[in-house]
Amino acid sequence: MSNLLKLIISIGVCLFAGAIGSYFTADAIPGWYETLNKPEFNPPNWVFGPVWTFLYILMGISLFLVWKEGPGNTKVKPAMLMFWVQLGLNILWSVVFFGMRNISGGLLVIILLWVSILFTILRFRKISAVAGTLLVPYILWVTFASALNFFFYRLN
Repeated sequence: MSNLLKLIISIGVCLFAGAIGSYFTADAIPGWYETLNKPEFNPPNWVFGPVWTFLYILMGISLFLVWKEGPGNTKVKPAMLMFWVQLGLNILWSVVFFGMRNISGGLLVIILLWVSILFTILRFRKISAVAGTLLVPYILWVTFASALNFFFYRLN
């Protein structure tokens, strides 16, 4: 498989994960989410779409940089497995927080997500320093989102 096709698939899979998450989010925003007490540092709703799109693209590029190293590198398979775990948790957070409207469940999932991103970064850096570094904005945003989730829990 060509590297260009691997890049397209990698970015596409990450954007598709975002689309799945947004499916559970879209209906909750104008209804349930608007009724929540929010912390003062909660950004406007329009910020989330562009930020997440950018992060999913970075995640896809990061995944590609690891994937292209191929099966000859024994570190690739466990690193990619960790990537799939965090991507699944990423989707699960939207399902739990927005789809199920479960703030405390969302807090638990986002903590697990943060830990899995950290492990993904550490594994990716062993294969490609750039791949690991591309995930830093993602973990920073999830750190911020975790704080938001915590304050949603406290305020509601």
